[in-house]
Amino acid sequence: MSKPVVAIVGRPNVGKSTLFNRIVGARVAIVESEPGVTRDRLYQDTEWAGRNFTIVDTGGLDFQENGEIIRGVRRQVELAIQEADVVLFVVDARAGLTPDDEDVAAIIRRAGKPALLIANKVERFDRPADIFDFYRLGLGEPIPVSAAEGLNTGDLLDRLVELLPPESEDGYPADVIRIAVIGRPNVGKSSLVNRILGEERVIVSQIPGTTRDAIDTPFEREGRHYVIIDTAGMRRRSRIGNSTEKYGVIRSLRAVDRSDVVLMVFDAVEGVTEQDKRIAGYAHEAGKASVLVVNKWDLVEKDDRTVYRYTEKIRRELAFMDYAPLLFISALTGKRVLKVMELVDFVAERHSMRIGTRNLNDLFREAVLHNPPPSDKARRVKILYAVQGGVKPPKFVLFVNEPELMHFSYLRYLENQLRSAYGFEGTPLRFVMRKKRTKQQS
Repeated sequence: MSKPVVAIVGRPNVGKSTLFNRIVGARVAIVESEPGVTRDRLYQDTEWAGRNFTIVDTGGLDFQENGEIIRGVRRQVELAIQEADVVLFVVDARAGLTPDDEDVAAIIRRAGKPALLIANKVERFDRPADIFDFYRLGLGEPIPVSAAEGLNTGDLLDRLVELLPPESEDGYPADVIRIAVIGRPNVGKSSLVNRILGEERVIVSQIPGTTRDAIDTPFEREGRHYVIIDTAGMRRRSRIGNSTEKYGVIRSLRAVDRSDVVLMVFDAVEGVTEQDKRIAGYAHEAGKASVLVVNKWDLVEKDDRTVYRYTEKIRRELAFMDYAPLLFISALTGKRVLKVMELVDFVAERHSMRIGTRNLNDLFREAVLHNPPPSDKARRVKILYAVQGGVKPPKFVLFVNEPELMHFSYLRYLENQLRSAYGFEGTPLRFVMRKKRTKQQS
């Protein structure tokens, strides 16, 4: 399921980044007194009152300047408004209403999106007359806040949650496998999609960033139903050269969110880059089943140890995804592309696999006998019992006497035991600790 997107917009230096940080609960955006510091949209997943959403910070809209950067920021914000489900329009209560505020309000009204008007930097909440002028913007009642002090932001978020679209699925049947094809620009994602589909449904170009949006294509194979999502190439923020490509990044993240299986595509010639690690890490943290696809294998000079060397290097660079199968292909020639869909089916099944409670506890009892849990002086962790709490990804709840003593290395040991016994290839596993008193503690 794709999360709703909330865009924070307004002219420069009204406190958009401060509000962004207040909402996400961390200093993610750079906050400076100099106008125009935020040149790029920042996005962060957050939650309020049980609703998850992605909040997007934007550069300030300045209609008095016409430089290239200013034009880019303006276009970027307009695209953010188009993508958003709800817009937070921030104005400066100290400075009062300005012509730029009126111009921004006009863009929001034309977009027709649900919007909240936020009067920031309010110092006296007992003087509502100070914000009366903002009613002229035609966007309803201004909500007074002080983002820097956190005053009235809770009421703002309550209003925001009311405007979020209802939680719903994407309209596809439950048995459809959703496949997101992700990776840096120009690694061959669209060529791979075309090979899988068997026809030219997606434009292919050597120009990075040709795929601007996430494109859904339903198809059927051997009686099973799929939706393949070709996404815009994701790049480091400093390398994103135009606002259209920035717009595509959010759609790519949304595509990962609503997928079941991720095909993480690499360029065999360039190898694994830092950006590849970041993109793969997003899919891993989102708990998606994954297949690592090394494309352009036809361009690599090979000997009898080439596959071994490449495999070792990729596994070393992506150690956090050692569970994901690795496949070397050429989307150009079609070599081993048929194997891609076989692996999609395989990891999708493991992503949804359940283990009976009895079998799970038998496995963990055996694991504890061979390697006891950690201890601290006279205190030792005891795993009293375990249950599987969910799938996609498989989640295991461990009821223990001392959760704080459970070390990540021991959880890794338990994960290895699970994988050795049941496979779980292609899917991350999640563990949750629950405290349960023993008879001695009662």
